[in-house]
Order: sequence, then structure tokens, then C-alpha cells
Amino acid sequence: MDYQRIFAEAIERLHAEGRYRVFIDILRNKGAFPNARCFHGHNGPKPITVWCSNDYLCMGQHPSVTGAMEEALHDVGAGSGGTRNIGGNTHYHVELEAELADLHGKDSALIFTSGYISNEATLSTIGKLLPGCIIFSDALNHASMIAGIRNSGCEKQVFRHNDLEHLEELLAAAPADAPKLIAFESVYSMDGDVAPIHAICDLADKYNALTYLDEVHAVGMYGARGGGISERDDAAHRLTIIEGTLGKAFGVMGGYIAADRNIVDVVRSYAPGFIFTTSLSPVLVAGVLASVRHLKASSVERDAQQANAATLKRIFAEAKLPVMPSTTHIVPLLVGDPVRAKRISDILLAEYGIYVQPINYPTVPRGTERLRFTPGPAHSEEMMRDLTAALVEIWDRLELPLAA
Repeated sequence: MDYQRIFAEAIERLHAEGRYRVFIDILRNKGAFPNARCFHGHNGPKPITVWCSNDYLCMGQHPSVTGAMEEALHDVGAGSGGTRNIGGNTHYHVELEAELADLHGKDSALIFTSGYISNEATLSTIGKLLPGCIIFSDALNHASMIAGIRNSGCEKQVFRHNDLEHLEELLAAAPADAPKLIAFESVYSMDGDVAPIHAICDLADKYNALTYLDEVHAVGMYGARGGGISERDDAAHRLTIIEGTLGKAFGVMGGYIAADRNIVDVVRSYAPGFIFTTSLSPVLVAGVLASVRHLKASSVERDAQQANAATLKRIFAEAKLPVMPSTTHIVPLLVGDPVRAKRISDILLAEYGIYVQPINYPTVPRGTERLRFTPGPAHSEEMMRDLTAALVEIWDRLELPLAA
């Protein structure tokens, strides 16, 4: 068995398909983001503008967040010291879980080391504890949700994206006495569209199903206090479990769930992905705690981000660039070919000092490869016009079709 040949051929297949992933080497400029320094492909740092960060509101740069982290570092040190059960349950963790439960109007919350782990651990644990459970999963659910459903061992029924009629067909065909759980997202981050939460909850009520909502691309971003689309649409009270991240709009790291006390306790007590993992550093938790509290009280960052997203969509459309329809803060630009998407990204970085990652299969379906822009509150209109001019030049250079 030639192990090295097998591994080398696997990597070569990715290169041949144009979807080999390259990790950029950068440092963000504290207090001046989206400005950053790039060390990729040249000697020494080169100034760049970042257009694809999921730190949507620049809270990773906010003085209240960095100040809280510095204070915690000098107060308690760097690491947590262990799992939550063995020394890693600091007062910061307890306070953050109380804030997150309050954010979503739930009894309790539980924080994890990442959003991926919170999805995988929760869905797999809940599924295993419900004998004969059927999980109904939106076709565009995140890989972490798919992994959790697979690891639960439950029967999985996939419904077409946001297709209520198809979801009801599947629910109606399932045994009436079987436990059921509907898993879906609020904002789908590659297309920027939104789930019909109330309509899905109506079906859950009709067929006696639990609901699991992934709000990772919406928490901090929507609702009067940043509770997500479920807060904006006054639907949080109808959802069984709300899952979110601490590493996107809140700007730091981690994931969490919020639900009633029994469900949270079950996950806390049974999920290996929680029990056997060293807890988040209290330094990180302190930063998230400051971020959550700030965004509960301030809409300045949300309003500026939404305004800038709308402006960038308009400028792209005026330039006839193929901007995809989006009702949220996500601004996807369709390319439709993985090699060309990577080529555009490379030219933007090398020649224009503009960083945006190509999004290829399996993150999006083949033929829908794109560049995904996430304008934040600190992106200026001048930056947007410079970006647009660069894209128009590259589109012309590569003889790509413009929008009609």
C-alpha cells in the first residue's frame, strides 16, 4: 500500500478542480480594521483591505472587548485550567451563559469551544436520547449540523431549502408517534437568504416536533438586542433550541446553545464534545461577555453594517457585476467556475491589495462558485468604489460576462 501516493493524489484532485484551499497569512491592524497586513507571497508585510471577515461588526477590535480581555488576563491568567467539570468553570463562564440565556429569552445556556462543536454535540446528543427520532434537515444546513445529525444515528429526512410544502410532506409521512426534530438556519451565509421561522414553527406545532435553529450568522446582527432573526421576527419563544456563535458578530471565539433548563442540562451531562473538552479561556469569555453586553445596548454597529451592505449591493449592481440576490448582510458575487473564482481572488490580492476568499464546492454547489463579501461598519464608500473598479477591470481582463 503506497500511502503517500494516495494522499498526494487526493491533494492533486483538489488542485485539478480548482478548489485547493490556500490560507492567507495576515495580521489585522488593531483599531484600524478592515485594514490589515499580508505576508503571503512576498517579503515583509503588505497593506491590504479585508472584505471577507466574519467579524461582521468589528467587535473583535472594540475597546470594550479588548479592554475586558486585558483585564481578565491580568486578573486570572491565560487558560481555564481544564474542562468545565475539572477547574475550568470560571465565574466568567457562568456570567456569559446567563447573558446568552437572557438574550434569547430562555431558561439556560451552555457555551462550547466553537459553533461547530455546539452544533455537532447538541444535535448528536439530543438525537441519541430520543428513541426512534427523525431529524428533518434543511438541504443547505451547515456541515456541523450535518455531522451532528449523522453522529446521532437518527433517521434523517432532508427537505428542499426553505421549502415548507416539502417539509410538510415529509412530516406528514412520518409515524405520528415518532419523536421529530426540525433543524434549520436563520441566515444562510453563502446566499444571504432567511428561513421562514414562524411557518416552520407552525409545522412543528402541527406535527409535534422540536425545533433547532442555527443563528450563527444572525446573532449580534439582527433584533433590538442582537438576538438574531428569531428576535427580529418575535419567534424566539417558539423555538426549542437556539444555537449561536461567539466568533462572528460578537468578534471573539466559541459557540453556544440556549434552551429550557432540562435540555441544556441533558446536553451538559451527556455530550462528549462538551464534557471532555478544555473550556474556553476566561480571557476569551471575558471578551465575549463585554461584546454581548455592548450589542444588547447598542444598535450603532448593526445599523452601520446594514447600511454598508446595502450600499455595496447597489454599487455592484450599478457596475453590472453579477451580485446575487440577498436580503441580509451577505453580498455574494457569482462567478460560476472554481478556477476563475480563485484567479479573481489572487489578482485582487496581488495587484490591488484587496482580500476576499473564493467560495467553492463543497461549501456551495458546483457551478455557483462565488466571491462572498461581508462589508462591515468600518468599510468606507471609497473602499467600496475602489473594490468595484478593481472587479470591473478584472472581469474585463478575464472576459467574464457582466449582468444584463
